[in-house]
Amino acid sequence: MKAVASTIAIIGVAALGASLPTLADEPLGSGITMYFQMGGNPGDGSTLPRTNGARAAAAAYGVKLVEQYSGWQPEKMLNHFKEALAASPGCIEIMGHPGNDAFAALVADAEKRGIVVTSGNSPLTKLKDQYTANGFGYAGVDLYEGGKLTAQKMIEYGGLKKGDKALEYGLRAQAERGKSDQGLYDTLKNAGLQVDYIEISPEVDHDASLAVPILTAYIQKHPDLKAIGTQHGNVTAFIGKALQDAGKKPGEVTVGGIDLSPATIDGLKKGYISVTLDQQLYLQGFLPVTQCVLSKKYGFAGLSTNTGAGVVTPKTIGALVPLIDKGIR
Repeated sequence: MKAVASTIAIIGVAALGASLPTLADEPLGSGITMYFQMGGNPGDGSTLPRTNGARAAAAAYGVKLVEQYSGWQPEKMLNHFKEALAASPGCIEIMGHPGNDAFAALVADAEKRGIVVTSGNSPLTKLKDQYTANGFGYAGVDLYEGGKLTAQKMIEYGGLKKGDKALEYGLRAQAERGKSDQGLYDTLKNAGLQVDYIEISPEVDHDASLAVPILTAYIQKHPDLKAIGTQHGNVTAFIGKALQDAGKKPGEVTVGGIDLSPATIDGLKKGYISVTLDQQLYLQGFLPVTQCVLSKKYGFAGLSTNTGAGVVTPKTIGALVPLIDKGIR
């Protein structure tokens, strides 16, 4: 009886193995073209790891990858989606900065054509919920919780207390994208800090170096400032420069930001940056390509992954530097 059972099991495993791809087969994603919105500008600190992750996944799966860079401009993201639609690829990855309503008709058109659409970095919850069964997933941070965590670690690291003066410099006006800055703002406010808020302009969003004179002027006008928080990766990279221009010493103002650009790493090492949220951007590139292949080839539903791993501080940055230098973290 045991022998019969063993024979049946072996036949079953052999049959299963025969139905699965083997190393001798063509790559799993062979024949698939994917348009991918990378977010910022080629090579910048908040974009490079995502690009490298997407390229690595595309190479592994045999996917033809078409990269799109918008400088974080929502209107360009919408135009890039239209360009992708015109090419009729197998998959399109989008970012949620324009918002659900702005993307709704475009995504509906893509879905009718059988194009797999998925998202990264900034969510489109309404559209994801509507098209999850067709492969619409999300690879990125739980935005509000990410901002909340950043603020909590700022308070802990800097010993901030009730009544301390703080600035939140963010994108709260941007649909779901603004939830990360809202989480940071709310958490500082709820801890009893006196929090001012400045909305990042489209110009600064595109070229974060323009934040330096804005922040420098604010810091000089508020000598009692104890903390600055943002959830904009490229702006985070320039806060140290603004503090130096304003005559502040490392650690004099507690700074909480996001991502691990070279300038942010330098700020962490010198003590100008206190904590920065690590989004693990490489995953935000690799996972959407994986989603595309699994959904296009096998009809898998959308997968949602929170890529936020926690924060990096001056004490923990050293171990990550080799991976950051390779454009992975």
